[in-house]
Amino acid sequence: MPDLLIELFSEEIPARMQARAADDLKKLVTNGLVDAGLTYASAAAFSTPRRLTLTIEGMLDASPSLVEERKGPKADAPEKAIEGFLRGAGLTRDQLEERDTPKGKILFAMINKPGRPAAEIVAEVLETTIRNFPWPKSMRWGSGSLRWVRPLHSILCILSAEDGAQTVPLTIDGITAGDTTRGHRFLAPDTITVSSFDDYSAKLKRAFVVLDPAERRDTIWNDATNMAFANGLEVVEDAGLLAEVAGLVEYPVVLMGQIGDDFLGLPPEVLQTSMKEHQKFFSVRNPKTGRIERFVTVANRTTADDGATILAGNEKVLSARLSDAKFFWENDLRIAQSEAGMQTWVDRLSNVTFHNKLGTQAELISRMEALAGELAPMVGADAEEARAAARFAKADLSSEMVYEFPELQGLMGSYYAKAAGKSEAIAAAAQDHYAPLGPSDDVPTAPVSIAVALAEKIDKLTGFWAIDEKPTGSKDPFALRRAALGVIRILVENDVSMKLHDTILEHLSQAPAPAAGSAEETAENLLSFLHDRLKVYLKDQGVRHDIIDACISSSDGAPAGATDGNDDLTLLVKRAKALSETLKTDDGENLIQGFKRANNILSQAEDADGVEYSFGADIKFAETEEERALFAALDTAEAQIKPAMEAQDFGTAMSAMASLRGPIDAFFDAVQVNADNATVRRNRLNLLSRIRTICSSVADLTKIDG
Repeated sequence: MPDLLIELFSEEIPARMQARAADDLKKLVTNGLVDAGLTYASAAAFSTPRRLTLTIEGMLDASPSLVEERKGPKADAPEKAIEGFLRGAGLTRDQLEERDTPKGKILFAMINKPGRPAAEIVAEVLETTIRNFPWPKSMRWGSGSLRWVRPLHSILCILSAEDGAQTVPLTIDGITAGDTTRGHRFLAPDTITVSSFDDYSAKLKRAFVVLDPAERRDTIWNDATNMAFANGLEVVEDAGLLAEVAGLVEYPVVLMGQIGDDFLGLPPEVLQTSMKEHQKFFSVRNPKTGRIERFVTVANRTTADDGATILAGNEKVLSARLSDAKFFWENDLRIAQSEAGMQTWVDRLSNVTFHNKLGTQAELISRMEALAGELAPMVGADAEEARAAARFAKADLSSEMVYEFPELQGLMGSYYAKAAGKSEAIAAAAQDHYAPLGPSDDVPTAPVSIAVALAEKIDKLTGFWAIDEKPTGSKDPFALRRAALGVIRILVENDVSMKLHDTILEHLSQAPAPAAGSAEETAENLLSFLHDRLKVYLKDQGVRHDIIDACISSSDGAPAGATDGNDDLTLLVKRAKALSETLKTDDGENLIQGFKRANNILSQAEDADGVEYSFGADIKFAETEEERALFAALDTAEAQIKPAMEAQDFGTAMSAMASLRGPIDAFFDAVQVNADNATVRRNRLNLLSRIRTICSSVADLTKIDG
């Protein structure tokens, strides 16, 4: 069974495209081979800046011969129909089989499809793959029609077996497949002939090409960290930058350079961002001071002077870049420490549009300021300090540093707030109010930061709901799902209890654009969206959707969020988790069956009788001990559940509800609800109504699956 080796050698492939391209090459080729009948044992793909490589081991040397059965017309069909079938099958009349079927005698063709050699199939599959490769961007060059990410220079395609290697015959736009490649562009540019993947990878390594991107990443990180450690320093981790740099070099050579003394006073985040964005440098930090003092760069070659010339050039370019950053920093500090201070930047935001229907950034800040003041008492923050924090939270958007490096927004606001003499709480809110940006980010925990972060997200949600700009399908251009998840996480993880329905309704009245529908409808719609995001949040924590629905659903059918604390997401999560734990017990699981049996009997009786059995159950009409025991159990459970729910002790409430399992089971085992005596029947139906009412005060168990 031969092994297949493919290499597509080109000019430099952008680092961001390499991993996806290697996966696409593997997927397209292997799928094509399998579809053609060539199975294999294993496959692996690799990428460097100049090549995509695929190795397939244990492949069949030919596709298997097949016999295809093809059903034709009836035996007595018109001659033209039979002739057409024969042409399609490539057979003569005497080669057809005539079979008896329920529909009469039918003609069948047995078509032999001989196997094809692997080389022929590989050539077809590879040509199709190359011509239809899904590059995000591609180009044409010369006079050919082939499109590739960068000009394609050569194709290596060989089948190797114990008796030697065979070049697959393939020519695409004048590029003929062969058994040669090239090493490092500068260190070993000569042609290399290979006979197998092992031979290929070994010769490339000797030619200063590290084929595996994971090996390049490991080399860079190990050499960088060892170099830093030897100097009492540490490399700032950055997985994204590491992957990108590994895609820029075929033979990584790690070098450590100096940062000029004039720039060591810059905030470490400014140094790190500037070096990463402009130079692709790793930052090297002094663990004792937290300052960024050096940088690591990765060259693509060795030099006679051990990289001294490369480092000198990089340090010169870096000095120019950091001079700009230093200018921005010092100029911004002058404004922050001036008499007008950060208000200068806030005023400039009146000329910056947030959204054409929602006003300017300055108007957004004004709404945030008012809302943060209202939210402050609910989260334990000082209202005046929360308003001041909201007023200056986005001021740095007008600063020169954030204009150059937008990813530093918030962080630079924190630095400038401290420089302007603002409190630590206000400075922290500037940095934290955007958080959390992702599901794994930390949420703000300081009261003022919580108030401002909630104000920012609630204003965004209510504003876009008011103008009917909601997420649709996979489209969410304003990151409203992220904002909703942020509200949920901030409230829940800080154990903040808040009536969101009232807050949303009140803030809708301050929206710069009138709501698309009524304010009440818009508030309910937005709360429903938050509930949907809550389901996603809790699903990741092992709480089922139906359990959340049971807690969200109001017992009296009122709009979700208007009653029963369904707009208090923190309490809702506590109820859902308590119910989830209860349903994991035998009593909880069996209670659901008993409750649903009671609810079904009651609902059918109410539909048939045209009345509602909602009160009047009296123990004096009980005829059995099981009935009387159920009356007593319901009295006990109700006495426990009501105060427990008021005290938000959901565990106790759920346990009290689960304790009804035994009495309910015993009741149904011993009692016929639809008794002949009308009074007894009515009393028993009213007893079932008590079961429904008491259980529904905890959660709507009709929503539970099973």
